[in-house]
Amino acid sequence: MALTGQRTFVGFGFGAIQAGLFLHEAFRSGGFRRLVVAEVQPEVVSAVRQAQGRFCVNIAHFDRVEVAHTGPLEIIDPSCPHDRTALIEALAEAAEIATAVPSIRHYVSNGPGSIHRLLAEGLRKKAARGGPRAVVYAAENHNHAAEILGEAVLEHVPGGERESVSSHTRFLNTVIGKMSGIVIDPAEICRQGLTAIAPTLERAFLVEAFNRILISRIHFDQTGDGSAFQRGITVFQEKDDLLPFEEAKLYGHNATHALAAYVGAVRGVERIADLCKFPDIMRYLRSAFIRESGEALIRKHKTMDALFTPEGYREYADDLLARMVNPYLHDTVERVGRDCERKLGWDDRLTGTVRLARREGLEAHRYAMGIAAGLETLNRADTSAATVLDSLWSGASPDPEERRAVLSLVESASIRLRAWRDSGFPDLEAE
Repeated sequence: MALTGQRTFVGFGFGAIQAGLFLHEAFRSGGFRRLVVAEVQPEVVSAVRQAQGRFCVNIAHFDRVEVAHTGPLEIIDPSCPHDRTALIEALAEAAEIATAVPSIRHYVSNGPGSIHRLLAEGLRKKAARGGPRAVVYAAENHNHAAEILGEAVLEHVPGGERESVSSHTRFLNTVIGKMSGIVIDPAEICRQGLTAIAPTLERAFLVEAFNRILISRIHFDQTGDGSAFQRGITVFQEKDDLLPFEEAKLYGHNATHALAAYVGAVRGVERIADLCKFPDIMRYLRSAFIRESGEALIRKHKTMDALFTPEGYREYADDLLARMVNPYLHDTVERVGRDCERKLGWDDRLTGTVRLARREGLEAHRYAMGIAAGLETLNRADTSAATVLDSLWSGASPDPEERRAVLSLVESASIRLRAWRDSGFPDLEAE
């Protein structure tokens, strides 16, 4: 397939989501003549350039792994002055832009290659030239990533130009429930039969086939000829209010994935797919997903969308549980559970779901078990759960009464977790 469209796409960060979602879907759409990506790892830039801008993504279906060949693209190192100039020019002509970097903390830095600074310069040129309107997909896992990025960019635009830049650009939040990763162990790449990103780069993208991505509704004024903005990446679904769906991802998908990892670790499971060998754990995860996360979110958002109905949420949960244990994803318990301190945070997936359920008049004792199991992975046996969690929650300044209620649930869950292990792991859902 060749690049035959009229649009330019620019991405920041050449990770699994950028490569396996944005660039892959932009390439498949046939709507773009130019694909550009900014990447700061010199070995990645060099390897893709040696491959004439072509790269491979391994896509996990339920019955196989498909190798998708994508490109050519232009890969740019924003630490290089010449490349920065080229990137700014590409941004000026781009109709769709995506940031897919590790976190929103990477939006702003002191160097000339900072994302906010490059976007500001490119969008200023776009506005000054009357270039095409553009949307910026903020793919970082944060409910207000688009607002944070947009504010940082506009702060770097001179006051007299902000209105023009704003009229040409829309920053969009995203809900990306696509499981993905990068395999960096050459032996694991060989064992799984994966294809490397590029011939001289010993790492591989592995993503699931799922591409039902939600984005903020795009609102542009019509142009003088009456035309509305048309996306080149057409598979994304626009929603008027994205926050309920962001909560479904955090308190449903992310929370249950973490629960699976931490309970699986206690049970001695190495790969998420191996949880299928333990029907009681799968029933436990489903009950948590539907009866705790689902019932709480349905009570909160019941008029918003068909997702927030018993039938809709049950379908959502069953689909995700099947995808989580896809054997072709080769996802490990260690990878899903890593960064435990953040995932046990006051506003994050597990504690956040316990708190949401409590506000809706429910008790999320299964997700509390996830917190208890997560605490075990931190290897702080000589420290009480309350002390560890208080250190993780201190920055959020939790309400004292709510903190006591959550800690009580976690302490009860810790007792049940120990009893489950000491009894030789009986049926977990019957506990």
